[in-house]
Amino acid sequence: MTPAQKVNFERLIKPKHIAFVGGVDAEIAIGEAKRAGFKGLIWPVNPRREQLGGHKCFQTLEDLPSAPDAVYLAIPRDHALNAVKDLAKLGAGGIVCYTAGFGEADLEGQEAENLLAEYAGDMALIGPNCYGIINYIDKVALWPFAHGGSCPGYGAAIITQSGMFSSDITMSQRSLPLSYMVSAGNQTVMGLADFIDILCEKPEVRAIGLHIEGLSDVSLFEKAALKALELNKPVVALKTGTSKIGSTLTLSHTGSLSGSKELYEALFKRTGVISVNNPSQFLETLKYLCVSGCPRQENIIGFTCSGGGATMLADKAEDIGLKFPNFNKEKSDKLVGLLPEIATLSNPLDYTTPIWGQPEKTRPVFQEAMSQVLAQSAILVQDYPAKGLDESLVYYRNDALAFAEAAADNNLPAAICSTIPENFDAETRDLLVSLGVSPMQGIHEALNAISHAATWNKNRAHILGTKLDGVFEVVANLDRLSVLDEYESKALLKKNGFNVPQGKLCLDKVTSNDLGSLNFPVALKMVSSKILHKTELNAVVLNIEGEFELRAAVKKMRSSVSKKAPNLVSNRYLIEEMANTPLAELIVGIRSDSQFGLSLTIGSGGILVDLIGDVSTIMLPTHSGEISEAIKNLKVFKLLDGFRGKPKVKLEVVVDAIMKLVIFAEENINLISEIEINPMFVYEDCVQMVDALIYAFDT
Repeated sequence: MTPAQKVNFERLIKPKHIAFVGGVDAEIAIGEAKRAGFKGLIWPVNPRREQLGGHKCFQTLEDLPSAPDAVYLAIPRDHALNAVKDLAKLGAGGIVCYTAGFGEADLEGQEAENLLAEYAGDMALIGPNCYGIINYIDKVALWPFAHGGSCPGYGAAIITQSGMFSSDITMSQRSLPLSYMVSAGNQTVMGLADFIDILCEKPEVRAIGLHIEGLSDVSLFEKAALKALELNKPVVALKTGTSKIGSTLTLSHTGSLSGSKELYEALFKRTGVISVNNPSQFLETLKYLCVSGCPRQENIIGFTCSGGGATMLADKAEDIGLKFPNFNKEKSDKLVGLLPEIATLSNPLDYTTPIWGQPEKTRPVFQEAMSQVLAQSAILVQDYPAKGLDESLVYYRNDALAFAEAAADNNLPAAICSTIPENFDAETRDLLVSLGVSPMQGIHEALNAISHAATWNKNRAHILGTKLDGVFEVVANLDRLSVLDEYESKALLKKNGFNVPQGKLCLDKVTSNDLGSLNFPVALKMVSSKILHKTELNAVVLNIEGEFELRAAVKKMRSSVSKKAPNLVSNRYLIEEMANTPLAELIVGIRSDSQFGLSLTIGSGGILVDLIGDVSTIMLPTHSGEISEAIKNLKVFKLLDGFRGKPKVKLEVVVDAIMKLVIFAEENINLISEIEINPMFVYEDCVQMVDALIYAFDT
């Protein structure tokens, strides 16, 4: 995005005049502009129509009174290209290109899309193949269908890669405050990163929501997301779909364990982006962030008028790490005196039905409870009655208002949630938003949102304080790789100072004379760049005690591999001294990806790799603290931490070894595509790389 495009984007979203170019689709868009409340000039352009939407048509773009600030373009592709070229000459501000048939269609369409980018010049162009943009703040819509959405003067800026999903969000019955809605389409000129970069600067934007199908430039996204983080604007992402990982990479364990999903999650963690996995959680999280803000910690106080509701709160909170601090019973005499005798003092607090709906009684309970517990947020569970059955609605609202007042007095981010999402009428939701209380729909969604917000706040300072360099760019050709066999891989690692087992490479017949200084027991492995996983082929034998057993193992191994995969049979054998039994086995992998650069995968190694999938992925560059945290979050960490009386591993030794491998990969980023160590044996004060596989770029 150029500085001129950034200026023109402001013209596009706050236009004095809009040109609508096209027929029926343009006429509908005129109606949506009016629905939004647009008060500027509307200029339809259509040589075959007298008027569109009650406005007189101009025959050509050149007939317009002046260069339009904004243009809604809904004409066939080839005509659209000519129009964009003409609009650039006129000095138009920006274009929403509703027209489809570009890169999403075929190769010819991609060529047309390349021309579109060229012709757009410094104009701000959204699309093509998009719905457009809605500016709820300034009442501007460049949009092709009926739209809803409300704005109390602030809200979420949502950017989607699906036009229909953006439309669905505007129609949602969740009272999510909206500031901007962008359907990005093909992102030929302006992409997700550009929209984040601009919209995070706007004071009316309290959070940014992203629906991501894929990213074309991870580095730009990283910069924009970190800018939003620095400006205290949370970003929430709903990632759908997966990008294709090359078959050469997924042959390794690292490739399959650290696929597209894992890399996106690593990117989100690195940039402080909140990741959610379904549309409802997406909207509820944005709602909480916009209306209530971010709690400083995970401590929360909860209120219900039902024992069942209190239990549901407690159960879910325990699963996701939210904490309900207990009351100090020695200092709670006043609170106990305010509660009915049947109430039990606990957090979450069921204040019971005898005082329900009586604000003169519930207000003091809420106030006293909030002042006693060291909580950073508050939640009240209420399911509101359906229309026509709402004689008791006033009592629900009495408690809701009392809760809102107490939360405000205690400066706590507050939410009222329904157990069942639809049990929350629109009027009450909007009332609560006006009071700064989030009307959350669903207990799980509400608590997840609070947890996301608290975690984001906690992580923000850490991420900004780390000051890592940007993600690596891989310039080598990932389609041209060669595999080093285990012997070659270990030789390269040993040359660079890594600890590998003592071993000898033997050809054809193997005898004790080939062992040199090696001592029994030994391990025997058939090595070939084509044999990636030896166990499946019986191409590895362990604990060989003598020469006779060694010869028999060679013969049996050759026979077995010949039967299972005759094209993989090799006459190269690696013989190694058996390593001592470790305290734990890890897999450590570093791989290149054309989108994400270098990433590090750490997990439970050996046979546990496929069995339990205990892994963590980190984007590079990284630092020792992040590696240490990743290891501590693994299930296998218990084995490193003195499990069942075993010695504790010196964690810094493991971290240093992995960090050394990371530096080695970074220094050889255009020579080595992937390194996989599986297993890496971990001892009390050292590690050994027992098996290794390295992919190198062909040069």
